[in-house]
Amino acid sequence: MNSEQIQQLIAEMTLEEKVGQLTQFAGVFYSTHENDTPLTGRIDFPVNETIIEASGSVLGIAGAKKLIDIQEMHLQKSRLKIPLLFMADVINGYETIFPIPLGLGSTWDPELVEELQAVSAKEAASAGLHVSFAPMVDLVRDPRWGRVMESTGEDPYLNEQFAEATVRGLQGSDLLHNMDHIAACVKHFAAYGAAEAGRDYNTVDLSERELREMHMPAYIAALNAGVKLVMTAFNTVHSIPASANTQLLRGMLRKEYGFDGVVISDYGAVQELIPHGVAENEEEAAEKALRAGVDIDMMSLCYAQSLSELIHEKKLDESLLDEAVERILQLKNDLGLFEDPYRATSEEREQATLGHASHKQLARKAAEKSAVLLKNENVLPLQDRERLALIGPYADNNDLLGEWSIFGKMEDTATLKDKLEPTFYAKGAEMYERNQKLLDEALHIANQADIIVLALGEGRDRSGEGRSRASITLAPCQIELAKKLKELGKPIVVTLFNARPLDLSELEPYVDAILECWHPGSEGAAAIINLLFGKANPSGKLTMSFPRATGQIPVYYNSYQTGRPLPAGSDERFFSRYIDIANEPLYPFGFGLSYAAFEYSQLRATNLNLQKTETLTVEVDVTNTSDVAGEEIVQLYLQDPVAEVVRPVKELKGFKKILLAPHETKTITFEINEEMLRYHHSDLTYSSDPGTFFVYINGSSKCDEANKLELQLIHS
Repeated sequence: MNSEQIQQLIAEMTLEEKVGQLTQFAGVFYSTHENDTPLTGRIDFPVNETIIEASGSVLGIAGAKKLIDIQEMHLQKSRLKIPLLFMADVINGYETIFPIPLGLGSTWDPELVEELQAVSAKEAASAGLHVSFAPMVDLVRDPRWGRVMESTGEDPYLNEQFAEATVRGLQGSDLLHNMDHIAACVKHFAAYGAAEAGRDYNTVDLSERELREMHMPAYIAALNAGVKLVMTAFNTVHSIPASANTQLLRGMLRKEYGFDGVVISDYGAVQELIPHGVAENEEEAAEKALRAGVDIDMMSLCYAQSLSELIHEKKLDESLLDEAVERILQLKNDLGLFEDPYRATSEEREQATLGHASHKQLARKAAEKSAVLLKNENVLPLQDRERLALIGPYADNNDLLGEWSIFGKMEDTATLKDKLEPTFYAKGAEMYERNQKLLDEALHIANQADIIVLALGEGRDRSGEGRSRASITLAPCQIELAKKLKELGKPIVVTLFNARPLDLSELEPYVDAILECWHPGSEGAAAIINLLFGKANPSGKLTMSFPRATGQIPVYYNSYQTGRPLPAGSDERFFSRYIDIANEPLYPFGFGLSYAAFEYSQLRATNLNLQKTETLTVEVDVTNTSDVAGEEIVQLYLQDPVAEVVRPVKELKGFKKILLAPHETKTITFEINEEMLRYHHSDLTYSSDPGTFFVYINGSSKCDEANKLELQLIHS
């Protein structure tokens, strides 16, 4: 179907049929099949059969048989035979589940993420889905927010790389003809990750300079990668909810960034303009949202019950409605749904695709690459001859898939105990509650072992949407278990399963090693065993800082310079500092250990004067000083010490993942150009200033002054 045919179709549609295209409801309203998809908002509104039959898209239901039946029934009743769009949250896999996005970020491997998102798309497409609500690219600095699990962290540059990779992986290069890909929807536009106090659905209050400098780059990267949809955020932007924010949607998104795809609200966000206090009723909410540029009203009746009347009363021009309908029909056309409403979906194709052996192999690789070794006092890797005691509430727990793995099969997921087959096993504690009997049993069996593998963490019920926490420590019963086991004098290795950075300050002194496993996905248990025994070497690095205390939040590596920075080693009072803990996080952005050891030396540049129109090359030698091969993530940071506005103490501007054989040295090269030194000035112009800049190359954001260069940017 071409553009002229789409226009002709719109001309044939009634007002009610047009409004229907702008509404989306959950699959529970369409299907008699069992539907256990989580609903993230109210569902008790009076949806009638007329509204359902007119709607243009369906939320949160999948499965070839289900969706074929729904589409077939819909087309039988549709006067103009306009097919439905099926959308769902396919965040880190469909049936084959990969590590949560925060874990995927820790791979520092966009190519791997693109590959596994292509697998996610292939599985989802075989199950009849057309759109995934991914990537979530919100920059996050507050781990109290439950949705940090969906983010790739606290850095705008790294988030850009993963935003592009996810869009490429999901959509492919030819969405129309390649049925193994689906449309991507970037979310949440904009700045949802900056919700006050880390509390979901809460206020966001940012200056426009901060919004553009830190939060917008990843959204822009997704747009530049060709993402088909944008989802509005629940929060305010400059005191106006995103779903009613004309400046944000029609101004910044469409006019400035040139986005011409579909804008969809988050679940119930149009109706929520009423409790926000910017709309008196559903009619006003619908009017404001459509004027602002929201094309699809997800899970509310505002559009369905109000738009026709608003147009009849001349409060809205029908041209606004037609624009939205055209964008929705164009998306359906881009997916080839007018020619094949089922998009080659079949039960046979689904059965042949889901759970393919190659998908599981990739999931295991991703889980190995995402784990971060936070501590290792010469206890890892484990030796086969050691008598192991596997203890902890996560030892025999298959809750490894993460909160948004809504189509994954937890019941088919192996546990650590399944894969480790330990000499001794004890639960030791409930996940969140103390149990003396379990504790006594664990102490008894641990005393017979050479080494203890202690599986701790928090389940999917403590993270994800609507699960913000005021305190991000492990449960007291788990800390007690670690302390009691320490008294036995045995080496303790912690495998940590969680979906946010945690305050580990109370745990860390009592254990000899900590392997951050995240919620690692379908093949997580097998991957962790490989890591524990050295069959795989940990290579992950944090993309979000781990605080020393909840009260330290937000703590992030690219903080702004202050007028009273604390001198190194100083405990004087009148500086920017805490008097009870260090300023630095327990584990910083970019940090992660390996069984190998790496040394950086000889940082050098071809020229220390960078002309505005030229490129400067910097090099560093990285040596593996150990007897085992290992991967290292070499990180380039820049600092602008004097600028028109206060600048971050450092900013990530590049990284390279390298493999080094034992005692091998490689020279790693980065190019620096003037564009990398630009920033948003006070008047929001985006440019660089001539002058001094510092260059750091290291294995984490805690940069060594020995690997530092000073260069001059020259404009003339």
